[in-house]
Amino acid sequence: MSHLICNNPFTGDEVAQFELSSLEAATEKINDLCNSQKSWHQESLEMRIELVSTALTYFKTQQEQIALDICEQMGRPLHQCSGEINGMLERANYLCSIASKTLADDVFTDQAGFKRSIQHVPLGVIFVISAWNYPLLITINSIIPALLAGNSVLLKHSSITPKIGEHFERAFSELGQYKDLLKHVIISHHVTGQIIETQKIDHVIFTGSVNGGKQILSHTAKRFMMPGLELGGKDATYVHHDAKLDYAVESIVDGAMFNSGQSCCGIERAYVHEDIYDEFLEKALKLISTYNLGDPKNPATSLGPLATNKAAEFMLNQVADAKNHGAHVLAGGKIQSINKGMFFEATLIANTNHDMQVMREENFGPILPVMKVKDLDEAINFVNDSEYGLTSSVFTTNEKTATLFAQQAESGTVFMNRCDYLDPALPWTGIKNSGCGSSLSKYGFFHVTRRKSINFKLTL
Repeated sequence: MSHLICNNPFTGDEVAQFELSSLEAATEKINDLCNSQKSWHQESLEMRIELVSTALTYFKTQQEQIALDICEQMGRPLHQCSGEINGMLERANYLCSIASKTLADDVFTDQAGFKRSIQHVPLGVIFVISAWNYPLLITINSIIPALLAGNSVLLKHSSITPKIGEHFERAFSELGQYKDLLKHVIISHHVTGQIIETQKIDHVIFTGSVNGGKQILSHTAKRFMMPGLELGGKDATYVHHDAKLDYAVESIVDGAMFNSGQSCCGIERAYVHEDIYDEFLEKALKLISTYNLGDPKNPATSLGPLATNKAAEFMLNQVADAKNHGAHVLAGGKIQSINKGMFFEATLIANTNHDMQVMREENFGPILPVMKVKDLDEAINFVNDSEYGLTSSVFTTNEKTATLFAQQAESGTVFMNRCDYLDPALPWTGIKNSGCGSSLSKYGFFHVTRRKSINFKLTL
């Protein structure tokens, strides 16, 4: 039987080893999930909320170990990993707080002699295929609405962070008769496809690449099942001439560099008004120069190794292409090897344009390319000139300017004076190649339920 071996990206040491499950072994787990879901969705919503909240306490009691596992599997600085746990619990607690109101029947009383309502009915077994770059946050976006709505969950975590999938299974394994509410599987891509096409799966939620999303669609299409897809982006920001520049620079640089740039909604291109362009670059260069590469367990490290080495070569090619088209690399732009880790330097690129790959292709790394624009209209044209549409942002002190930007920006979320953040009260959704469907907010619940119409004629 094949094995999955996880190595620490900084030391090269083996972190864990797992056997890949067969279709037959995965089917046993799915059958358990089906049986558990039948009674789970009959449980009162209040009890479901209470039990899910109880399971979530695991992540607080195991916070130190979980943070270490994130660090050792994907290379993020350890002092940043605990923050993901806190963010995950913030989202989960918010979703628990709105579940009763969101999942309540919509009742109509305007016609005498009739009982009419809309029920929000669970789909059944939800197959969540999660990603490694934010292994807690991405996963929680889907599984909390799914479970609260009365579904059970089959979780396949990334092959880079499978230990986090195990933590989720452990968290929900102490719920007595509902111990089979969430199951984690470690399987190949081939078995993943077989499960979607042949097993008792009622919905699929996938976070990953565009090519991965296309593969998921090819499997779900055979069952007329529309998946939820979150496929990343090439997120843009515009800095207007009236922006508070120090604040804008600090926010945008952090949005581009945090997690070594390995964020679906991280800033991957910046458009800056010509009046403040040079000053923006000067301030950004000063800040980017402070980033420290090194051991992710060292508190002084602000930029850890890349989770996968192949990403470094891709970024190196983007930088070379930009230089060939006239760009100026003001900082970084090179690979560094430290210990066994592959690092990409915090990179600032000026004099960019849309002939360059770095302005068009997602790189998932710590690169901030900056382009000069003459006004808001030109910025919006460039922001929308992309096959992606996850988030966009504008930095300005004028709400009217931000409103004009938001009305025209082709993205699922538009920020003013912030970026790279998910508000649990707002739906997380994308357009174009950034995917389809929603997580978080009340709409995340609607994505894992179906509408059932009740139309009773009471008087004859």
